[in-house]
Amino acid sequence: MNRTYKAVEYDEYGDVDVLHIAEHEMPTPAGDEVLVEVVAAGLNHIENFIRKGDFVKRLPQTFPARQGSCFAGLVVKRGDGVKDLKVGDAVIGHAVGGGSHATHLVAARSQVVKKPDNIPWEVAGGLYLAGCTAYATVDSLRLDETDCVVVSAAAGGVGSIECQLALAAGAKVIGTCSPPNHDYLRSIGVVPVTYGDGIVDRIRAAAGRPITAFIDNFGGDNPKRAKELGVAKKSLRTSEQRLDTEIRFLTAGRDDPEPARLMSALVTLLTEQKVRFLISGFYPFEYIAQAFDDMAEMHSRGKVVVGMMPVETGNRSSWYLSGKARTLHEVPMERKTPVWTGKQPYRVP
Repeated sequence: MNRTYKAVEYDEYGDVDVLHIAEHEMPTPAGDEVLVEVVAAGLNHIENFIRKGDFVKRLPQTFPARQGSCFAGLVVKRGDGVKDLKVGDAVIGHAVGGGSHATHLVAARSQVVKKPDNIPWEVAGGLYLAGCTAYATVDSLRLDETDCVVVSAAAGGVGSIECQLALAAGAKVIGTCSPPNHDYLRSIGVVPVTYGDGIVDRIRAAAGRPITAFIDNFGGDNPKRAKELGVAKKSLRTSEQRLDTEIRFLTAGRDDPEPARLMSALVTLLTEQKVRFLISGFYPFEYIAQAFDDMAEMHSRGKVVVGMMPVETGNRSSWYLSGKARTLHEVPMERKTPVWTGKQPYRVP
């Protein structure tokens, strides 16, 4: 096994140009931990904001700081106290305190669940934060077939999962989005409505019945619109509440049982094909800066993910950077070629 591993770090607040690679001695898992070779890891908007210093009061960073909460990978070593996982098992997890944007990480057994074979690596790698945030939000509304719910920013990573969870509960779902996302939302059973002037009337026309709940992933005038639509305050989930939920799971500790419970529920839904998890951009690890830039444009459907073991890079870098969704298939147990050497920016000229 490799003696060292590589991780994304930054020493000051800033844009993607503050990111650099750091090489460290391979850690040894404690009794209740596993060492995981990361195959794929998701990117989240909040990670951009934290790195830029937008949450310095609420989520201050200790430098050098690491990013990444969501990951999927292979167990390469386990602590003496871990009996129900073996070397080679595939897992989905939450990197407590960050650090999933790395070739390897140590995770508490309590913060990983087994990955079924029928869930692709890139889907598993991006599941945790968006999935748990969406699940907790929809679950709190206790929706059923009598409900008609509006989801704003419905094509995004969190919004698209919220839509599907609401549909699985039996509700009718109206998703607000830009026109290029209409076909995608229709494909998952959502009625799309375009942003802009007159949106309240368009929502009413699309619903054809009273709106009973509103999930806001964007902010702005949406609380006012929910009130115009007759949504009770108890059935409105604001963007501020979404942020609180996201931070709650981002900062969840190793003794918190909720992340694993919700990940297990999401894995079941994915396995049963009741929820689909769209990956709009898959980037090799060495292009993580471009992956963050892609996500920051705020136009991607679903999730943006980085893969630590891409099949090929080099001459095909323009293909990887095209923004098209890609798929990771078979992966080796260990990376054969290092990603970076030294301390350097991730930007590729």
